[in-house]
Amino acid sequence: MSSPFLFTTPTTSQNTLAILHLRRDLLTPTTLSLHDDLNLGYAEGKVTTTRFGSFPHSTLMGKPWGSQVKASKVDTGTRGRVGEGIGSKARKRKRDEDVVVEPEGATPQPTALSQYDGENDHGAIATLKETNTSDSTEKVYKTAEPAETGFCHLLAPTPELWTASLPHRTQVVYTPDYSYILQHLRVLPGSIVIEAGAGSGSFTHAAARAVFSGQPDASSMSTERKGKIYSFEFHLPRYETLKSEILAHGLSETVHLSHRDVCQDGFLLDDDHMAEPINASHIFLDLPAPWLALRYLTRKAPVQRGSTSSSPLNPETAVHIATFSPCIEQVTRTVSALRGLGWLDIQTVELQARHIEVRRERVGLTEEPSTRGSVPVASTVSEAVTRLRDLEARERDFRATQLNLAQDQPASPRKGDISAAQGNSSSNNNNNYKNGRSLFDQGRLITRSEPELRTHTSYLTFAILPREWSVEDEEAARIKISALAAEEAKGGIKISKRQVKKAAKKVRLEAEGKGEWVEVGEVDKRTSEETTYMRL
Repeated sequence: MSSPFLFTTPTTSQNTLAILHLRRDLLTPTTLSLHDDLNLGYAEGKVTTTRFGSFPHSTLMGKPWGSQVKASKVDTGTRGRVGEGIGSKARKRKRDEDVVVEPEGATPQPTALSQYDGENDHGAIATLKETNTSDSTEKVYKTAEPAETGFCHLLAPTPELWTASLPHRTQVVYTPDYSYILQHLRVLPGSIVIEAGAGSGSFTHAAARAVFSGQPDASSMSTERKGKIYSFEFHLPRYETLKSEILAHGLSETVHLSHRDVCQDGFLLDDDHMAEPINASHIFLDLPAPWLALRYLTRKAPVQRGSTSSSPLNPETAVHIATFSPCIEQVTRTVSALRGLGWLDIQTVELQARHIEVRRERVGLTEEPSTRGSVPVASTVSEAVTRLRDLEARERDFRATQLNLAQDQPASPRKGDISAAQGNSSSNNNNNYKNGRSLFDQGRLITRSEPELRTHTSYLTFAILPREWSVEDEEAARIKISALAAEEAKGGIKISKRQVKKAAKKVRLEAEGKGEWVEVGEVDKRTSEETTYMRL
């Protein structure tokens, strides 16, 4: 199954995840399906109901991503439901009647087959055929009728949209945080990442997209390892919910989720993958006490579950780590543990994201209040004086008119005559003023930041654990540097890395007495010198 977070199709289809964009800060995720799995009884099939209207899924099928879809007229009350007895008592009675006891060892038989027929725009007929194995009945859902108001936009799922719309089971890592974390950890396609404290899965989805380097192919002879996320969660309900989401989103090949308390038991995998080495080079800890888990992130084999196992770190490269802590006291203990375990380049940063709105503002009495960016106040003193004189003249005319009416034919003046007259005059002036005028380039350009912070304030601590450096590595580096210095002194120019390796190998073999090196006459095209040797 291809993941919608990694591969995007041109249009929506059955059983795909879609994000309904209702407002800038209001998004609703839903899995598109014609069949009403919850059996809510809507005549239109499965319906997503929001504060901006109801959207039958038959109107969302086959649409290009980014399309604007109008809301539909859906009777959300019990009178608009189909079937017998939609009330709570009827549903309970129906559930009791539907309980069937299967004999032990019996294979459950499917009761319905769903088939989608035809297009589903407003006006087209969208049907759902349900074939029952006993009576072969066909059920046709009602065609959706467009409503007068309300709409949404269909968006393809991305980690950013999923973070903004996912159900919060814990405090989540927002987009400004995990984008900075992935960049600072130097996560690339093909990287191996350890995540401890999966929670709601916000960072998990973003990291899965970052490390994705292709689906693993069992038939291929290539030994290249694909990018992988090894995620750990100790809370069983959150673990089960996130596991079902990862499976539904098609990320099971990229994300390996384990139910385990890494602070107590370390970073072992489950029993089915105990022999699989992790060899991670990037680590993210979102834990209440990350310093307790650091003892298992060492180059030497840690003791886990009472036995010695292999280290989860990659022995070939340096390891980058990041911890996510909301309190400075947690940061203090984490930094102390990192220093004690040999981590280097330790630094702590704090991120605060703030949205800035850029728009044009038009000030003046001729602006219509309902127009976006308009401020209907006087922009100059002369405009204010002219407005006051206009109001005084209207007041005098109104009083004179009322006095004449009272003398000729007494009648009580109606409330709001002044405001209505002024409103009509103002509306006429605005309409005359707006005719032939383009508003997109009028007014002054201003910026305005949002009044309050809408992200979780946290401290991010980063560190690097260098690879192990043995005496043999030091000797090899010394020989390499000596060879490089000798070659540069000989020619007075720099040489390539390939030539440095060959020269270092020559010096090492001569030191070990394994043979005499002679030149074979291969000329370097850049230096015009013979620098390749062969051992006799």
